[in-house]
Amino acid sequence: MGSEMCIRDRNTSIVLSVLSDDRPGIVETLSDVLARHDGNWTESSMLSLAGKFAGILLAELPDSEAEAFIGALNDLGEKGIRVVAEVSPSRLDEDDTRYVALELVGQDRPGIVHEITEVLAKHSVNVQELETTVQSASMSGERLFLAHAKVHIPGSADTEKLRGELEDLANELMVDLSLEGAE
Repeated sequence: MGSEMCIRDRNTSIVLSVLSDDRPGIVETLSDVLARHDGNWTESSMLSLAGKFAGILLAELPDSEAEAFIGALNDLGEKGIRVVAEVSPSRLDEDDTRYVALELVGQDRPGIVHEITEVLAKHSVNVQELETTVQSASMSGERLFLAHAKVHIPGSADTEKLRGELEDLANELMVDLSLEGAE
C-alpha cells in the first residue's frame, strides 16, 4: 500500500423513463447496459399498456460511468427502445413532510384526476405515486374509476382545510375518497 491513496468513486443517481413496443427482452437489455457500467437498479415501475412497454427506473452508478451509461442508453434507440435519462439532484430535506395514502372509488367520468390533483396542488401536496384503473362494477356493470396515490403533505399545509376541500369535491363528484395518515 505504501503512500498510495485509495480514492472511492462517488455515485450518481439517474432517473430513466423508458418507452418501447412491448416485446420480450426490454428489461434484460436495460439491466445489461446498467451492469456494463457497474450500476445498481434501485427502484422501478414498469408495465405494458396498449401494446407499449413503459417504465421508470432509478439507477445508481459511479460518477465516472454516468456519461458513458447515458450514451449507451441513447444507442438503444436503434433497438426501438427510447430512453430519457436525467441525473437526479441530491435529495432535499423534507422537514415535517408526511406520506399519506389517498384512495378514490367512483363512477368513471372525464376530469376526476384533474379535479383531485387541482386541490392537492393548491395545498402544495406532491403526488409521489399514482395508480389508476377503470373496471366494471360487479352488480351494475357501470364503469368504476379507482385511484391509489401516495402523496407528500408539507408540514406547513392546513391538513384540516385540505381534508375538507377533498371531502367537498368527493361529494360533488359522487365518489368515495379517503386520505389515510393525515392528522
